[in-house]
Amino acid sequence: MARPVIGIIGNHHLINDQYETQAAGTMNCEAVAEVCDGVPMIIPSNPRFVDLADLLEVCDGFLFTGGRPNVHPEEYGEPYSEAHGGMDRDRDGVALPLIRACVDRGQPFFAVCRGFQEVNVAMGGSLYPEIRDLPGRMNHRMPPDGTIEEKFALRHKVTFSDGGPFHRLMGAREVMTNTLHGQGIKRAGARVVIDGHAPDGTAEAAYIAEAPGFTLSVQWHPEYRAAEDPVSRPLFAAFGEAAAAWSAGRRPVQISDVA
Repeated sequence: MARPVIGIIGNHHLINDQYETQAAGTMNCEAVAEVCDGVPMIIPSNPRFVDLADLLEVCDGFLFTGGRPNVHPEEYGEPYSEAHGGMDRDRDGVALPLIRACVDRGQPFFAVCRGFQEVNVAMGGSLYPEIRDLPGRMNHRMPPDGTIEEKFALRHKVTFSDGGPFHRLMGAREVMTNTLHGQGIKRAGARVVIDGHAPDGTAEAAYIAEAPGFTLSVQWHPEYRAAEDPVSRPLFAAFGEAAAAWSAGRRPVQISDVA
Protein backbone atom coordinates (compact mmCIF):
# COMPACT_ATOMS: atom_id res chain seq x y z
CA MET A 1 0.00 0.00 0.00
CA ALA A 2 1.39 3.41 -0.97
CA ARG A 3 2.42 5.75 1.80
CA PRO A 4 0.28 8.89 2.28
CA VAL A 5 1.45 12.04 0.52
CA ILE A 6 2.00 14.86 3.00
CA GLY A 7 2.32 18.37 1.60
CA ILE A 8 4.95 20.45 3.39
CA ILE A 9 4.26 24.16 3.08
CA GLY A 10 7.51 25.70 1.87
CA ASN A 11 8.97 29.17 2.21
CA HIS A 12 10.39 31.67 -0.26
CA HIS A 13 14.15 31.89 0.09
CA LEU A 14 17.01 33.68 -1.65
CA ILE A 15 20.28 31.85 -2.28
CA ASN A 16 23.22 34.26 -2.20
CA ASP A 17 20.67 37.09 -1.95
CA GLN A 18 19.82 36.61 -5.65
CA TYR A 19 18.47 33.21 -6.67
CA GLU A 20 14.85 32.67 -5.64
CA THR A 21 13.79 29.29 -4.32
CA GLN A 22 10.82 27.60 -2.67
CA ALA A 23 12.20 25.39 0.07
CA ALA A 24 11.44 23.39 3.20
CA GLY A 25 13.79 22.37 6.00
CA THR A 26 15.30 18.91 5.77
CA MET A 27 14.14 18.18 9.32
CA ASN A 28 10.52 18.63 8.17
CA CYS A 29 11.06 16.08 5.40
CA GLU A 30 12.75 13.70 7.84
CA ALA A 31 9.85 13.92 10.29
CA VAL A 32 7.30 13.20 7.56
CA ALA A 33 9.27 10.33 6.01
CA GLU A 34 10.61 8.69 9.17
CA VAL A 35 7.89 9.27 11.76
CA CYS A 36 4.71 9.88 9.76
CA ASP A 37 5.76 7.15 7.29
CA GLY A 38 4.61 9.49 4.54
CA VAL A 39 5.92 10.83 1.25
CA PRO A 40 7.08 14.44 1.78
CA MET A 41 6.06 16.82 -1.00
CA ILE A 42 7.23 20.43 -0.80
CA ILE A 43 4.50 22.91 -1.76
CA PRO A 44 5.51 26.33 -3.12
CA SER A 45 4.07 29.03 -0.91
CA ASN A 46 2.80 31.17 -3.76
CA PRO A 47 -0.77 31.12 -5.11
CA ARG A 48 0.58 31.71 -8.64
CA PHE A 49 2.00 28.18 -8.65
CA VAL A 50 -0.63 26.11 -6.85
CA ASP A 51 -4.38 25.66 -6.85
CA LEU A 52 -6.31 24.91 -3.68
CA ALA A 53 -8.45 22.18 -5.25
CA ASP A 54 -5.38 20.48 -6.73
CA LEU A 55 -3.56 20.47 -3.41
CA LEU A 56 -6.53 18.94 -1.60
CA GLU A 57 -6.77 16.24 -4.27
CA VAL A 58 -3.07 15.37 -4.49
CA CYS A 59 -2.15 15.43 -0.78
CA ASP A 60 -3.49 13.31 2.07
CA GLY A 61 -2.38 15.73 4.77
CA PHE A 62 -0.46 18.97 5.24
CA LEU A 63 2.39 20.12 7.46
CA PHE A 64 2.27 23.88 8.01
CA THR A 65 5.88 24.68 8.85
CA GLY A 66 7.70 27.45 10.64
CA GLY A 67 9.20 30.33 8.70
CA ARG A 68 11.01 33.58 9.32
CA PRO A 69 8.34 35.89 7.79
CA ASN A 70 5.21 36.49 9.86
CA VAL A 71 1.53 36.52 8.96
CA HIS A 72 0.59 40.01 7.76
CA PRO A 73 -1.45 41.83 10.44
CA GLU A 74 -4.00 42.94 7.84
CA GLU A 75 -5.11 39.29 7.82
CA TYR A 76 -6.42 39.84 11.37
CA GLY A 77 -7.53 43.43 11.05
CA GLU A 78 -4.56 45.31 12.48
CA PRO A 79 -2.22 47.85 10.85
CA TYR A 80 1.34 46.88 10.01
CA SER A 81 4.23 48.21 12.09
CA GLU A 82 7.93 47.38 12.14
CA ALA A 83 7.32 45.32 15.27
CA HIS A 84 5.55 42.75 13.08
CA GLY A 85 8.80 41.98 11.25
CA GLY A 86 9.09 40.62 7.73
CA MET A 87 6.01 39.40 5.87
CA ASP A 88 5.16 36.88 3.14
CA ARG A 89 1.76 37.67 1.67
CA ASP A 90 2.16 34.86 -0.88
CA ARG A 91 2.42 32.27 1.86
CA ASP A 92 -0.60 33.85 3.58
CA GLY A 93 -2.47 33.41 0.29
CA VAL A 94 -1.74 29.68 0.20
CA ALA A 95 -1.79 28.67 3.86
CA LEU A 96 -4.83 30.48 5.27
CA PRO A 97 -7.44 29.25 2.76
CA LEU A 98 -5.89 25.77 2.79
CA ILE A 99 -6.24 25.55 6.57
CA ARG A 100 -9.90 26.56 6.40
CA ALA A 101 -10.56 24.00 3.64
CA CYS A 102 -8.90 21.22 5.68
CA VAL A 103 -10.97 22.10 8.76
CA ASP A 104 -14.18 21.92 6.71
CA ARG A 105 -13.28 18.67 4.91
CA GLY A 106 -11.72 16.81 7.81
CA GLN A 107 -8.46 16.53 5.89
CA PRO A 108 -5.62 16.21 8.43
CA PHE A 109 -3.02 18.85 9.11
CA PHE A 110 -0.32 19.46 11.68
CA ALA A 111 0.95 23.01 12.19
CA VAL A 112 4.12 24.24 13.90
CA CYS A 113 5.40 27.70 14.89
CA ARG A 114 4.33 30.06 12.07
CA GLY A 115 1.86 27.33 11.10
CA PHE A 116 0.40 27.45 14.62
CA GLN A 117 -0.11 31.19 14.19
CA GLU A 118 -1.56 30.70 10.69
CA VAL A 119 -4.20 28.34 12.06
CA ASN A 120 -5.28 30.92 14.61
CA VAL A 121 -5.45 33.71 12.02
CA ALA A 122 -7.25 31.47 9.51
CA MET A 123 -9.95 30.91 12.14
CA GLY A 124 -10.34 34.64 12.85
CA GLY A 125 -7.85 35.10 15.69
CA SER A 126 -5.09 37.68 16.17
CA LEU A 127 -1.40 37.75 17.13
CA TYR A 128 0.91 39.72 19.37
CA PRO A 129 3.71 41.22 17.25
CA GLU A 130 6.38 40.52 19.89
CA ILE A 131 5.83 38.26 22.89
CA ARG A 132 8.96 39.35 24.77
CA ASP A 133 7.67 42.96 24.95
CA LEU A 134 4.65 41.92 27.04
CA PRO A 135 4.86 42.30 30.85
CA GLY A 136 5.79 39.03 32.54
CA ARG A 137 6.62 37.16 29.33
CA MET A 138 9.91 35.43 28.61
CA ASN A 139 11.95 35.79 25.44
CA HIS A 140 10.74 32.95 23.19
CA ARG A 141 13.00 33.87 20.29
CA MET A 142 15.77 31.67 18.90
CA PRO A 143 19.10 32.25 20.67
CA PRO A 144 21.15 34.43 18.30
CA ASP A 145 24.37 32.45 18.75
CA GLY A 146 25.38 28.85 19.16
CA THR A 147 25.08 25.56 17.32
CA ILE A 148 21.87 24.10 15.90
CA GLU A 149 21.73 21.85 18.96
CA GLU A 150 21.91 24.89 21.23
CA LYS A 151 19.29 26.82 19.25
CA PHE A 152 16.83 23.91 19.39
CA ALA A 153 17.58 22.99 23.01
CA LEU A 154 14.69 22.37 25.41
CA ARG A 155 14.02 25.67 27.17
CA HIS A 156 10.67 25.64 28.96
CA LYS A 157 7.78 23.48 30.08
CA VAL A 158 4.42 23.26 28.35
CA THR A 159 1.44 22.28 30.49
CA PHE A 160 -1.55 20.64 28.78
CA SER A 161 -5.19 20.57 29.79
CA ASP A 162 -6.12 17.55 31.90
CA GLY A 163 -7.55 14.84 29.65
CA GLY A 164 -7.11 16.85 26.44
CA PRO A 165 -5.69 15.40 23.21
CA PHE A 166 -2.11 16.46 23.94
CA HIS A 167 -2.26 14.99 27.45
CA ARG A 168 -3.60 11.73 26.01
CA LEU A 169 -0.94 11.61 23.30
CA MET A 170 1.96 12.33 25.65
CA GLY A 171 0.71 10.41 28.67
CA ALA A 172 1.80 13.46 30.67
CA ARG A 173 0.45 16.91 31.42
CA GLU A 174 3.88 18.57 31.37
CA VAL A 175 6.62 18.29 28.76
CA MET A 176 9.77 20.22 27.88
CA THR A 177 10.03 21.95 24.50
CA ASN A 178 12.27 24.23 22.49
CA THR A 179 11.16 27.78 21.67
CA LEU A 180 12.09 29.78 18.57
CA HIS A 181 9.35 32.34 17.91
CA GLY A 182 8.74 36.05 18.34
CA GLN A 183 4.98 36.28 17.86
CA GLY A 184 2.16 34.45 19.59
CA ILE A 185 -1.58 34.17 19.94
CA LYS A 186 -3.32 37.29 21.24
CA ARG A 187 -7.00 36.43 20.67
CA ALA A 188 -7.93 32.84 19.90
CA GLY A 189 -9.90 32.37 16.70
CA ALA A 190 -13.35 30.83 16.48
CA ARG A 191 -13.26 27.20 17.70
CA VAL A 192 -9.52 27.40 18.43
CA VAL A 193 -9.02 25.59 21.74
CA ILE A 194 -5.78 26.49 23.51
CA ASP A 195 -4.78 23.17 25.07
CA GLY A 196 -1.27 23.97 26.31
CA HIS A 197 0.60 26.94 27.80
CA ALA A 198 4.17 27.95 28.62
CA PRO A 199 4.87 29.01 32.25
CA ASP A 200 4.45 32.68 31.24
CA GLY A 201 0.97 32.04 29.82
CA THR A 202 1.95 31.96 26.14
CA ALA A 203 -0.29 29.65 24.09
CA GLU A 204 1.71 26.61 22.95
CA ALA A 205 -0.73 23.91 21.80
CA ALA A 206 -4.16 24.04 20.16
CA TYR A 207 -6.80 22.21 18.16
CA ILE A 208 -10.05 23.12 16.41
CA ALA A 209 -13.20 22.29 18.37
CA GLU A 210 -15.78 20.11 16.59
CA ALA A 211 -13.59 19.74 13.52
CA PRO A 212 -14.23 16.47 11.68
CA GLY A 213 -10.50 15.72 11.30
CA PHE A 214 -7.01 15.98 12.80
CA THR A 215 -6.13 19.63 13.57
CA LEU A 216 -3.32 19.66 16.15
CA SER A 217 -0.98 22.66 16.21
CA VAL A 218 2.00 23.60 18.40
CA GLN A 219 4.02 26.78 18.82
CA TRP A 220 7.38 25.02 19.25
CA HIS A 221 9.42 23.03 16.67
CA PRO A 222 8.79 19.29 17.13
CA GLU A 223 10.36 18.51 13.74
CA TYR A 224 13.83 18.79 15.30
CA ARG A 225 15.02 15.19 15.83
CA ALA A 226 11.40 14.09 15.72
CA ALA A 227 12.22 10.39 15.55
CA GLU A 228 14.26 10.57 18.77
CA ASP A 229 12.29 13.05 20.87
CA PRO A 230 9.61 11.55 23.18
CA VAL A 231 7.42 14.66 22.79
CA SER A 232 7.79 15.06 19.02
CA ARG A 233 7.44 11.44 17.98
CA PRO A 234 3.83 10.85 19.18
CA LEU A 235 2.70 14.08 17.50
CA PHE A 236 4.08 13.15 14.09
CA ALA A 237 3.05 9.51 14.48
CA ALA A 238 -0.56 10.48 15.18
CA PHE A 239 -0.53 12.90 12.25
CA GLY A 240 0.84 10.15 10.01
CA GLU A 241 -1.92 7.78 11.08
CA ALA A 242 -4.53 10.42 10.25
CA ALA A 243 -2.96 11.00 6.81
CA ALA A 244 -2.87 7.24 6.17
CA ALA A 245 -6.57 6.94 7.05
CA TRP A 246 -7.37 9.78 4.65
CA SER A 247 -5.30 8.13 1.92
CA ALA A 248 -7.04 4.79 2.44
CA GLY A 249 -10.56 6.11 2.08
CA ARG A 250 -10.81 9.82 2.89
CA ARG A 251 -11.73 8.91 6.43
CA PRO A 252 -11.24 11.76 8.90
CA VAL A 253 -9.56 10.94 12.23
CA GLN A 254 -11.24 13.06 14.89
CA ILE A 255 -9.42 14.69 17.79
CA SER A 256 -11.44 12.51 20.17
CA ASP A 257 -9.86 9.44 18.55
CA VAL A 258 -6.28 10.60 19.16
CA ALA A 259 -4.46 8.29 21.60
